[in-house]
Amino acid sequence: MTQLTTAQETRAPRRPTEEASAPERAPGRRPGGRDRVGLRARLVRVLALTAASVVFLYPFFWLLSASVKPSEDVFDNALIPHVWQLSNYTAIWHAVPLLTWVGNSVTVTLAAAVAVTASSAVVAFGFAYFRFPGRNVLFALVVGTMMLPAVVTMVPQYLIWNQLHLASTQVPLWAPNLFGSAFYIFLLRQFFLGLPRELFEAARVDGAGYRTLFWRIAVPLCRPALIVTFIFEVQASWTDLIRPLIYLRDPSLYTVPRGLKAVLDQFGAGGEMHWEVVCAASVIVTVPMIIAFFVCQRHFTEGIATTGSKG
Repeated sequence: MTQLTTAQETRAPRRPTEEASAPERAPGRRPGGRDRVGLRARLVRVLALTAASVVFLYPFFWLLSASVKPSEDVFDNALIPHVWQLSNYTAIWHAVPLLTWVGNSVTVTLAAAVAVTASSAVVAFGFAYFRFPGRNVLFALVVGTMMLPAVVTMVPQYLIWNQLHLASTQVPLWAPNLFGSAFYIFLLRQFFLGLPRELFEAARVDGAGYRTLFWRIAVPLCRPALIVTFIFEVQASWTDLIRPLIYLRDPSLYTVPRGLKAVLDQFGAGGEMHWEVVCAASVIVTVPMIIAFFVCQRHFTEGIATTGSKG
C-alpha cells in the first residue's frame, strides 16, 4: 500500500500538464490541416477564374486569329493560323475611311459621356440634397422611365430632330444625354445619399451656395461614381448601332458601328464573302475599348466597390 500511494503521488503532479496539453491533441486535426483546406480553396478559385477567363477571352482570340487568315480558313476554328495574311488590315484601311469613322466615334462618344455624366449628376444631387413635396413621387417617375422600351420613343425623337433639321447629323447621337439618364441618376443619387449631410450644413453656415456645395463638396467625394458613369456611357456610345442607322446617311459621318455595318454590306454581300476583312475591321474597333478598360481599370473597380458600399 505504501508503494502504491507513493506511485500515485508521484504521478499526480503530472496530471495538470497532461490535461493542459491534451486539448492540443484532442480534436484529432492533423498539423497543417487548416492550411491544406485554405490551399485547396485557393486552388479551386484560381481554376474557376481561369476557366471563366478562357470562356470570355476565346471569342476575341478567335476574332484576332480570323482577321489574319485567308478567306477559306476563317472558320476552321484554329487559333493559330496555318497561313498568315496580314494584308487584311491594309485592305480594310484602303477600302473604307476607317480612320474617319474612328474619329467620329471618339467625338460622339466623348460628347455623350460628358453630357450624361454632368446632367445626371446635377439631377441626382437635387434629388439627394433638397427636401421638397413630391420628391419621392417625382424620383419614382424618373426611375419608372427605365421600364419604357427605347423602341417606343424612336419615332417621336426622330420627328423632333427632323423638325429641328438635325436628323441627318451627329447631334441626335449625343444631345439627348443633356437631359440625363434614369439609370445614372439612380446610381449617383444613391451615392450622394451616403455623404454626411453635416458637411453641406457646415458649408452653408460658412456662406457657400448650392453651386459650391455641388462642385466643391459633392463632386470630389463622388468622383469614383462619376468615373463609373462616364465609363459605362463610353462603352454604350461606342457600341451603339441603332441611332447611327436611323440618323446617319453620309458615309463621312459614320461612327464605328455604322461603319462596320457598311463594311459587312460591302464585303459580306454577293457570292464571295470576305469575312477576313470584316474580322480585321472588328479587331481595329475593339482594341480601343480594351485599352480604355485597362487604363481606367483602377478607377472602375474603385467606383463599383464604393458605389456598392454607399448604396
